[in-house]
Amino acid sequence: MEDIYEEIITLKSNGKKAALATLIFTSGSTPREGGAKMLIRQDGSILGTVGGGPLENQVREMAENVIRKGKSKLLDFDLTGKKEDGMICGGIAKVFIEPILPRSVLYIFGGGHIAFSLVRIGKILDFKVVVIDDREAYANPERFPEADETIADDYPNTFPRISVDKSSYIVIVTRGHAYDQTVLEWAITTNPKYIGMIGSRKKNKKIYDNLIAKGFSENDLKSVHAPIGLSINAETPEEIAISIMAEIIKTRRSKKIESVCPV
Repeated sequence: MEDIYEEIITLKSNGKKAALATLIFTSGSTPREGGAKMLIRQDGSILGTVGGGPLENQVREMAENVIRKGKSKLLDFDLTGKKEDGMICGGIAKVFIEPILPRSVLYIFGGGHIAFSLVRIGKILDFKVVVIDDREAYANPERFPEADETIADDYPNTFPRISVDKSSYIVIVTRGHAYDQTVLEWAITTNPKYIGMIGSRKKNKKIYDNLIAKGFSENDLKSVHAPIGLSINAETPEEIAISIMAEIIKTRRSKKIESVCPV
């Protein structure tokens, strides 16, 4: 039999989504005991079981929502008087469904001093890290040996090569306002978990005004973290990188568990 945990590693490595359902509590007569697990892949196929029958069908249906939203769910089941495989059940069960998502990607636009520490901290936090700069001398494996990928090209040329989704984090720390604006203009048309742009409030307001003049709305810009990072009085590139990654951690851990009682 395939190992669920090995399959999870394979799915994450291949950029695939899934959900893991775990029977965390049972009382009375239930089809399976606590600890039973079932992996539900994005295509609907499963590995393992939490009991079969109506309970498992509802878990599979809820798993689709967990995969789509990327948020965990806690399900309560009352199996009293319900038939499972021809037998009458008389128990209750709780099933926790958690999303299995591809490894989060940290896209760092700008290969300057701040990027050095961003790459190192990002790797410690288990991000896939990609550094992008329009100068080859600032985006190469020799300069960033810990990065998973480096891309050296004009920024607009790199955008079609970048796949952004809700597991993506975009950090804009280029060498100039014009480059920051170019990247931000593209970034706000994507759907990442996080967008942050370095710069003073005055500089960022100018960029915002330019983008609004080009037809973007204030609503398009409200999710951008600018100035970037948590306010910790950071001064050095290393401290700034820490403030940025702290804000990313805060964003990353902002998920809430939904509790649902199926009818």
